[in-house]
Formats: sequence, structure tokens, C-alpha cells
Amino acid sequence: METFEIFTVIIHTVIALGLINVWLVRSNEKTNYRGKNAKNMVDEFKAYGLPSWFTYAIGSLKIAIAGLLMAALWVPIVTLPSAGALALLMIGALMMHAKVRDNALRYIPAMTMLLLSLLAIMIHLQ
Repeated sequence: METFEIFTVIIHTVIALGLINVWLVRSNEKTNYRGKNAKNMVDEFKAYGLPSWFTYAIGSLKIAIAGLLMAALWVPIVTLPSAGALALLMIGALMMHAKVRDNALRYIPAMTMLLLSLLAIMIHLQ
């Protein structure tokens, strides 16, 4: 296995597991990274001024992206649209943290996912 292939597997897996952890395992838990000290994902989206249905729409999209990034390990053409969509969602997440003036700690997960998705794109384009 080439170096880029190893990095691809690691990056896609880290992104997918991170999204599953946030949206399926810990969505109803309070964490240090939730915007405006929200107690769960729905409260976090409300803190951003977004409707609760939007929480489920974004969550569904992110879980689909997690699946697509894992599928992209076998079907590489899926990498660009799925990692690109995640990058756009993470830019939106960063904008929401800025909107409510969160401290720098709360930006870390969204910034990390943005960087990983951009890295997945760059490796794919090599």
C-alpha cells in the first residue's frame, strides 16, 4: 500500500468515526465543544438561531457523508463530492460558532474536520 493510500484510509476513517460519534453516539450529551454551552445537539442549533428540523437534516447529511467517505475507499470518485460537502458544512459550523461568539476551544472540532476534509480532497487530487 502506498503512503497516499494509507493516509486516505486513516483520514476517511477518522472523519467517518468522528461524525458517527458526534451525531449518533453523543448527540444528546453535553460536551465542551457545543456552541453557547448547549446541553445537546438540538439545543446547540437553537443557540445558533436555527430550527430544530435543521439539526436532523444536517445530522442526516453528515452521517451520509461518513458512509460515503468509507465507500470512497473502494470507489474513489465519491471522495471529492463527499469531502467537499463536508468542508462546506464545516465552514458553516465555524460561521455559527463565530455568530454566537464562542471561545476558541469550541472551534476545534469543526476546524479539525474542515482540515481533514480538505486534506482528503488534496490527496484524492494527487
